[in-house]
Formats: sequence, structure tokens, C-alpha cells
Amino acid sequence: MNATAVRFAALILLTAVLAALNVYFGSVDIPARTVTDVLTGSGAQHGAVEYIILSSRIPQMLTAIIAGAALAASGLLLQTAFRNPLAGPSVLGINSGASLGVAVVILLFGGSVSAGVMSWSGYAAVMAGAFVGSLAVIGVLLALSAVIRSDLMLLIVGVMIGYLASSLIMLLNYTSTADGIQSYVMWGMGNFSGVTSSSLPMFALIAGAGIVLSLLLVKPLNIVQLGADYASSLGVNLGRVRNMLLLATGLLSSSVTAFCGPIAFIGLAMPHVARMIFRTADHRVLLPATLVVGAAVALLCNLICVLPAHMVLPLNAVTPVVGVPVILYVILRRGRRS
Repeated sequence: MNATAVRFAALILLTAVLAALNVYFGSVDIPARTVTDVLTGSGAQHGAVEYIILSSRIPQMLTAIIAGAALAASGLLLQTAFRNPLAGPSVLGINSGASLGVAVVILLFGGSVSAGVMSWSGYAAVMAGAFVGSLAVIGVLLALSAVIRSDLMLLIVGVMIGYLASSLIMLLNYTSTADGIQSYVMWGMGNFSGVTSSSLPMFALIAGAGIVLSLLLVKPLNIVQLGADYASSLGVNLGRVRNMLLLATGLLSSSVTAFCGPIAFIGLAMPHVARMIFRTADHRVLLPATLVVGAAVALLCNLICVLPAHMVLPLNAVTPVVGVPVILYVILRRGRRS
């Protein structure tokens, strides 16, 4: 077994352990023996405890795995496409665009939107708003990337788009009702507990489609990172690759943002963690590794959120603790090299 396989096995084992810990530990103290009895279906009926484990902790654990993998994959795709190590759904304004879409749905339309004979409400409306918002920002960035050659300038454009979206959200907050503002603020804190057993299949389907599409982009991305001219000389259709990248990143970031809120730093930092562990730029290894690392870190963050007794911490209060040191390390390392 080579070193890459050993590292993959260790990562998968770590993810499995964290997944189990997410089921056994939570804000409600349940004995480990009782959790095991519920999972195995043995012993007496436990009533409310069964509901907590089967309808809350397990869906929350699965949501964390899917969301972490999706965010990490979207970050890797963007960093490769823009050839910028600081590219990510949050830094480049993609999360802000999705948040603006959700703000329009919740604050302006009261949680339901209509277009002709079609009407959406609840999760469907929030999902549509997040998808349209993130897709619009990605489209603008990809269009500008053909004109703006400087990675730094493109990064600044993304930050400015984020500021613009934030200002529009502030105006919507100013004119909205108190209930609407409270709903939006709670959504903006981020959490993995909002995805129920009934909505989990939809979330998994949309995010899974984005992950599958990103896996289909492995070979083109390996070529594109060597340069646009070189990719064109090998017959790579850059326009098609960009469109697929746009769709994949839109599916990944919008699905997570809609169902879990605008989660910070996982999409930005986890590709770098995967690079540090596997020390490769080959997306055949790097993308699967990033998926597993994203899932493991999301599970770790969720575990930290639910460990305090009788309370649940906001997810976006925990993810910077994990992500900021990674980004600072990347910046300092690049500074020493230059």
C-alpha cells in the first residue's frame, strides 16, 4: 500500500470516527449504551431519545458530511479556475450573492416567490434564491476573468461584489419586518440542524450532482492549471469547461448556503489542508482528498457546536477557528517564497 492510499485510509477512518461521535454526543446528554441500543434496534423503546438520535443527530451528521464535502470541492474548483489560492465561495462574493438571493426571498417576498404559473415557498424558494444569487456572481467573475489577468484584481472584484451584496441586504433588513429579520439572522449564523429527514434527500441530490460534475472536471482542470494557451493547444474547450465549472460551483455552494446558511472558511481552507496532506496538484488525488477533508472538518465543527451542555453554538462562530490558521499559514508561506 503506497503513501497516498495510507493517507486516504487514515482520513476515511478519522471521518468515520467523527461521524460516530456526532451521533453519540450532542447538546442533550444521552448515555452511550442507550445510543447503541437505538442504533441496533435492541432493548426497550426509548421514545424521545429515539427521535433525537434518528431524526436529529443522524440527519445532522449526514448533512455535515455532504455540506463539508460540497464546500471544499467548490473551493478547490474556484482556486484552480482562477489560479488563486485565496479564491473561495466566501472570499469571491459567491456566498454573498447566495445570501442576497435568500434575503430577497425571505425579507422582500416573505419566504415565497412566484414566476408565471410557478410558485415556490419554504426550502424550495430559499434554494431558488441562493442558486440564482450564487450563479449570478460566478457568472460575473468568470466573465471578468477573461479580461482581468491579475489574480489580485479579480480577488478585489469579488470582495467588492460581496460589499455590494451586503449593502443591498442591509437595505432589505431596514425595510423588512421583525420576524423576517430574525429568520434571516438565524439562517445567516449557519447550522447543520436545519436539514430534516424529509429534506435531506433533496439536499443530497443537488449537492451530489455538483460533486459528480466536479469529478468529471478532473482531467480538464489538470490541464487548465498549466495555462489557458497550453490547454487550448491540447484541444480543451475552455468555454465548455467554464460553463461546467459555473454549474458545478453553483450547485455546490447554493445548495449548502440554502439549506445550512453561508458557512465560512471550509470552502476556502480545506483544499489547502488536502494539499498539505497529499502534497500533490493532481486533481485525480486532490479532489477526492478535498472532499474527505471537507467532510471531516465539517463533522469536527458540528461536534464542537453541540458539545456545550443544553445549548448549540452558531456554526460560523466555530469554522473561523479552524480555517483562519490555515489561511494565515498559506499567506505567510507564499510571502516567504516571494
